[in-house]
Amino acid sequence: METTSYFDTLKSAFLSLFDLKTNQLVPMIASILLAFALGLFIYLIYRLTFSGVVYSKTFNMSLVMLTMVSTMVILFMSNNMKLTLGMVGALSIVRFRTAIKDPIDTVFMFWAIGTGIAIGAGFIVAGIFGAILIGVLMLLLASSKKKAALPYLLILHYEDRAAKQVKAMVAQIPYARVKSKTVQREGVELAVELRVKSSETGFVDKFLRVDGVYDATLIAHQGDLIS
Repeated sequence: METTSYFDTLKSAFLSLFDLKTNQLVPMIASILLAFALGLFIYLIYRLTFSGVVYSKTFNMSLVMLTMVSTMVILFMSNNMKLTLGMVGALSIVRFRTAIKDPIDTVFMFWAIGTGIAIGAGFIVAGIFGAILIGVLMLLLASSKKKAALPYLLILHYEDRAAKQVKAMVAQIPYARVKSKTVQREGVELAVELRVKSSETGFVDKFLRVDGVYDATLIAHQGDLIS
């Protein structure tokens, strides 16, 4: 009894792509190009909604590739059951050890994979409208976040004689909470957690007008404050 190896199945599936009777090559190219276009859309949404510290263009480009690769894998798996089982076994040994620093990056990866799977499985309309809908909602969420008050850390260095005036000024800042206070021979270091809009950060300059204040630093805080 003649047996067919996995490589024979892979070769047969590859050659079938160039068979003019089955005509599978053109739909495959069209699907991958569509996945590329939707991957670019995800790329643009990630770039516009990014709110982290360091933007990684490499990671963003990987979202485009992830969309196309997902489409290609599903196209191969949907054409041959034996090839499907072989690819599942091969993919099961793959381990991704890259640390994802921001949870939203993981969501974008699932978005790219889901879009690629939808296109590869033939759900073209669902894949396109699903990607557009998610993209529009992400833009709306990012827009509302930019208009809202954002968390910051205010670092102050001052002498003891300026403590009373600094304390009074800090009390006037919305949602201000003292996180740490370090007293040294050279002066006092005060770290204050607060929430203000990006257009309302001019109050930092007022601290330098106080006699005895060395410097005032406002740092964007990546965490969330408890209201």
